[in-house]
Amino acid sequence: MSTDGNKKQFWKRNTAKVPGSIQHVYGAQHPPFDPLLHANLIKAGNKPQATPGGKPKKATTFQEFESITSDAWDVGDDDDELLAMAAQNLNTEVVMETANKVIENHSKQQEKQRRDDADASELEDREEEEARDEEVEEQGEEGEESTPEVSFACEPSPLSDGRLVKSLSEAPIGSPKDASLHRQQSLPHRPTIPMVARIADQNTSGNPAMTEREASRLDKFKQVLAGPNTDLEELRKLSWSGIPRQVRPITWKLLSGYLPANTERRESTLQRKRQEYFGFIEQYYDSRNDEHHQDTYRQIHIDIPRTNPLIPLFQQASVQEIFERILFIWAIRHPASGYVQGINDLVTPFFVVYVFEYIKEEVENFDVSSLQEEALRNIEADSFWCMSKLLDGIQDNYTFAQPGIQRNVKALEKLVSRIDETVHVHMQQYEVEYLQFAFRWMNNLLMRELPLRCTIRLWDTYQAEPEGFSQFHLYVCAAFLVRWRKEILDERDFQGLMILLQNLPTMHWGNEEVSVLLAEAYRLKFAFADAPNHYKR
Repeated sequence: MSTDGNKKQFWKRNTAKVPGSIQHVYGAQHPPFDPLLHANLIKAGNKPQATPGGKPKKATTFQEFESITSDAWDVGDDDDELLAMAAQNLNTEVVMETANKVIENHSKQQEKQRRDDADASELEDREEEEARDEEVEEQGEEGEESTPEVSFACEPSPLSDGRLVKSLSEAPIGSPKDASLHRQQSLPHRPTIPMVARIADQNTSGNPAMTEREASRLDKFKQVLAGPNTDLEELRKLSWSGIPRQVRPITWKLLSGYLPANTERRESTLQRKRQEYFGFIEQYYDSRNDEHHQDTYRQIHIDIPRTNPLIPLFQQASVQEIFERILFIWAIRHPASGYVQGINDLVTPFFVVYVFEYIKEEVENFDVSSLQEEALRNIEADSFWCMSKLLDGIQDNYTFAQPGIQRNVKALEKLVSRIDETVHVHMQQYEVEYLQFAFRWMNNLLMRELPLRCTIRLWDTYQAEPEGFSQFHLYVCAAFLVRWRKEILDERDFQGLMILLQNLPTMHWGNEEVSVLLAEAYRLKFAFADAPNHYKR
């Protein structure tokens, strides 16, 4: 099938109808206007001509991607070096050297892990085979003692190709399914990570015990937070490499500007802001069914159940009601943008972090109705104000025509063309436009591409990095795209590339993968942020 035919069918399947006959390709209330893209979308509405010779793409591609995705479960010590340099004005050579060391050590750890896994698998297979041979020999000896004249246990079994089986280890596996099961049993155990993992065990096999290094970092945070006036610069330096769960709520509130650095003023500030939020609820929320607000509320009401549908926490009615109130109040207080699809995702990290302030167990299946009403009200108000602070810095992403996103996508295209021209040319060859996949990366801040635990870790650094959500995110997106270089170059048509870029296999990512991604992004920022002419050829 031709490239144009593939594109037509892809967009026809992935374009949803919404009231008013506006087609939402990207999930935004006001899709960005681009003449070429607009023409392509109009074409996409026509029924594609069937091509007799067209063949459907194999559905096993992402199973293969998933199987080769490497997992790393222990955070390396290199984070401390990034932490030390994060908020300082270092020269490019120092930054390059340190970031390269993080990436190099990560590669060495993965290579060592692969060798250890291969050795363990080989040893296990050898031990199993020896055990089976011994079992066969024992059965043979018992058979000879009990019935010396007829020994069925030692009698070889014929195969369909005429060969004889000497031991059970050479016996044929009954079916392809059995063969797959046999291979899986010989693979090393892969730990299961919850969608929203505790900070202490995001990259471990389920052991919640705090390591000596984690305990030391927690002590450093507590020392900084304990003073009468918190040193925000020092707090940013510590936070760049991740924030311990125990102090993440207070740290996020401080770094976002929601709370003052002065300890004595914090309690009064919290009380005032929480009362102010619920004053908005009393004043505005009943208007959600008014004619001029009902379209906004209807869209919020539709989007909330789609927010992290695989996590039970967000399917609870009380949680969805909280999200509806937060998003509706924000929308009517920001008429320049109003509510835009995608903003609903931005509430979830704050909500999860502030729930952690009141519980010690896992949050994924936690029943929020077991919390006291005051705690729930505090979580709701704090989530609203911190989300508002975030959106204040990127609001042009959500105003009419979303100019901020268009600008960032264009900058991403220029940046990738400089750092990996092969990937850039490959996507051009198959007519993949950056706006077609990177719009969501900017609109949702990569939340649809990463597990929520990784988003929370990523936002630790975004909160610590100057203009992290508005500018540093661009370099994270560039590093993220180039991370999948091999998989991108393996795809040889438009449809395959679009499916890959919208379904990247990150389900088993943890802290180490995010740390390497941030190291790459940090390196790119220092190479390009202060030298815009580097974009140009």
